[in-house]
Amino acid sequence: MKALVYHGPGHKGFEERPRPSIQQPADAIVKILKTTICGTDLHILKGDVPEVTAGRILGHEGVGVIEETGSAVTDFKKGDHVLISCITSCGRCEYCRKGMYSHCVNGGWVLGHLIDGTQAEYVRIPYADTSLYHIPAGVNEEALVMLSDILPTGYECGVLNGKVQPGSAVAIVGAGPIGLASLLTAQFYSPAAVIMIDLDNNRLEVAKKFGATHTINSKQENVLEKVLSVTGNRGVDTAIEAVGIPATFELCEKLIGPGGRIANVGVHGKSAALHLEDLWAKNITITTRLVDTASTPLLLKTVASKKLDPMPLITHRFRLTEILQAYETFGQAEKEKTLKVIISNDL
Repeated sequence: MKALVYHGPGHKGFEERPRPSIQQPADAIVKILKTTICGTDLHILKGDVPEVTAGRILGHEGVGVIEETGSAVTDFKKGDHVLISCITSCGRCEYCRKGMYSHCVNGGWVLGHLIDGTQAEYVRIPYADTSLYHIPAGVNEEALVMLSDILPTGYECGVLNGKVQPGSAVAIVGAGPIGLASLLTAQFYSPAAVIMIDLDNNRLEVAKKFGATHTINSKQENVLEKVLSVTGNRGVDTAIEAVGIPATFELCEKLIGPGGRIANVGVHGKSAALHLEDLWAKNITITTRLVDTASTPLLLKTVASKKLDPMPLITHRFRLTEILQAYETFGQAEKEKTLKVIISNDL
């Protein structure tokens, strides 16, 4: 089969690889229909995730059709259309019983990380019964690709960890796909102000269409002054960091008001300063989290009922044979006005 293969920092190739096979009774083999590229894949290519070794097939998002199941799989059969979760969970270990599926001792984030992923014609999914979801009839499969990772990530790591409340003030630093997913799902809780901060005017315009009440271009405006003017000099109740670099995390520290919560979502490859000299007396909570995808069933219902529409997140479409071009487009988001790309397996 054809697949996108990582060959160390800065190197990748679209090449022939062996088709996956059942290794354990709980496995399923899924033929990929649609997949996408995540910001985490770019972090891997930069060398920020050293556990990813050369030769790994990347990708942890997608929808597909069951091709084959192991003898222990009971909830799925050949021909079922499925949503692939970015998190693999056994459902039995101590962490799974706590709902911390991202820390499953037998799984967690393994696809495109510790085992081969979804940017290929076929993928092996361990623990299929607890790591796949049936796709309801009539739901757009491109929209559901957004449920593999970015929507549950923005919701769980940003909105839930940030405890967004009715009437609260929220700042989201980073108007990329994860930041916009946080913006979309924050509106479940009716915050009074959602302030989107980014360097890219195109993405800020998209954020307005998605429901941001205020936008700030941090290259052109004084972010702290504007946030204080919006919040009556109090700062925000929730600051969601959705980039993953020191400067954006430290900006969140400046924007947060007393009693507020900084919810880190970004993947960090370098250390960021914790300014306790400013924060120690402000009753601040700082949270970190890997997405658990515990919210996927809830989000799947909201998409199926059309209460949540992820389709505007998709800006570009490619065939699997064009995946190298897709990476170029995704990696030059400002120039190409890219949010999420859809890659269709039509080989």
